[in-house]
Amino acid sequence: MKKSESGGYVRADQIDLKSLDEQLQRHLSRAWTMEKNKEKEEEEVEGRSTRSRQEWEIDPSKLVIKAVIARGTFGTVHRGIYDGQDVAVKLLDWGEEGHRSDAEIASLRAAFTQEVAVWHKLDHPNVTKFIGATMGTSELQLQTENGHIGMPSNVCCVVVEYCPGGALKTYLIKNRRRKLAFKVVVQLALDLARGLSYLHTKKIVHRDVKTENMLLDKTRTLKIADFGVARIEASNPHDMTGETGTLGYMAPEVLNGNPYNRKCDVYSFGICLWEIYCCDMPYPDLSFSEVTSAVVRQNLRPEIPRCCPSSLANVMKRCWDANPDKRPEMDEVVSMLEAIDTSKGGGMIPLDQPQGCLCFRSYRGP
Repeated sequence: MKKSESGGYVRADQIDLKSLDEQLQRHLSRAWTMEKNKEKEEEEVEGRSTRSRQEWEIDPSKLVIKAVIARGTFGTVHRGIYDGQDVAVKLLDWGEEGHRSDAEIASLRAAFTQEVAVWHKLDHPNVTKFIGATMGTSELQLQTENGHIGMPSNVCCVVVEYCPGGALKTYLIKNRRRKLAFKVVVQLALDLARGLSYLHTKKIVHRDVKTENMLLDKTRTLKIADFGVARIEASNPHDMTGETGTLGYMAPEVLNGNPYNRKCDVYSFGICLWEIYCCDMPYPDLSFSEVTSAVVRQNLRPEIPRCCPSSLANVMKRCWDANPDKRPEMDEVVSMLEAIDTSKGGGMIPLDQPQGCLCFRSYRGP
């Protein structure tokens, strides 16, 4: 017998055990579901907390994205404001709506993560300052003349300092006829050399050193940008192969598909140094196959003008040596450039000037 709630007793053989089992099962199921939901909420909160602790992650609500200033293969670069600071915003939209395969998107996302992982640890006056990034959020807003519009949630972005001087290549094109003062040539070269030397001490190979990827701030200080193809240098150079870079700047070993290391950046620096000095393009009239063949098989290099000071010409020649082992380290390049005397001038002959050597003119260029 079991005592009932009313004080009386009921017979055990009259209790509906099946019904009690069903009620108990429903109760336990509700309790289990509530517990799992609570755990899930706690995990989500903890996850958000963990993500917020990522030192490179921006707060999208503080970012205002403005007009486009450049376009690339996978996205655009915009002017912007982040937390009151003037910034450049690199937006990457990889077309998750079916335009790319899952494998392609996964590869691009991995490259994005790699770029952020490399960039956020860097701190040098000749490397563009990384401010933050975000991967896939619906909180991004694009400012237009008609107000703000939302961005697709698959858009990722990198936020860096804004360099009002624009790309070094654009600056060189503007000075193509007048050329640059020798002291400006050496100063720009030193900025680039110091930035690359810093990257190499961090075991980072840029792999796409070219004047397009160098930016100028308001004081004409050069800053290295675009780590889209940068990677931590492999301890085994055989792990680094493939034609990564831009035609005209690529070292012979890279063009040939051979193993390479940080010395490929040294080669590219040599080409950039020639370009800064001449304010001209290397191999403008050759096709991809012609450049590849001539650089690798015929040791083709840009022609150094006869008025180029030997101290600067020597840096170019050593940097673009066909043998990577014979190329100097970037810290040695810095020392060689620092030793050059720019007080007597020296530089390219403008096309509209008499063809007399201007190497020792006291003033040339802007």
